[in-house]
Amino acid sequence: MSEAENYKDLNRESRSLMQELSKDSAGLMQAFQGLHKAAMEAGDLDEKTKELIALGIAIRGQCNRCIGLHVAAASKAGASAGEIRETIGVATVMGGGPALMYGLEALKALKELE
Repeated sequence: MSEAENYKDLNRESRSLMQELSKDSAGLMQAFQGLHKAAMEAGDLDEKTKELIALGIAIRGQCNRCIGLHVAAASKAGASAGEIRETIGVATVMGGGPALMYGLEALKALKELE
C-alpha cells in the first residue's frame, strides 16, 4: 500500500517508481511509454477525449494510481471538472457500485489537483 496521503503525492510517487523501474526494466518501460505515446496522440480523437476514456477505464479497473495520473492528464489536456464528473458517471453505468466508489476517488483527485 502506498504511503501517499493525497493524489499530488501519489502521482509524484507513481512517476518516481516508474523511473526506478525504468532502470531495471528499460525495455519494458520504453515499450510501454511508446505504446502510451502512440495511443494518446491526437488523431480522430483529441488528447482530452482519450484521457477521459483512460480515466473511465481506470475507474472501472479500480486503479487509484491510474485515476490520479489520468485526472491530472485530462485536466492538463483541457478537460473541465464537468467533463471529468460526466466521465465518472459513464464509468459508474458500466461498472456499477464498485465503479462509483472509485469514481469518488476520481472526484477526490480532481479536488486535490485543482
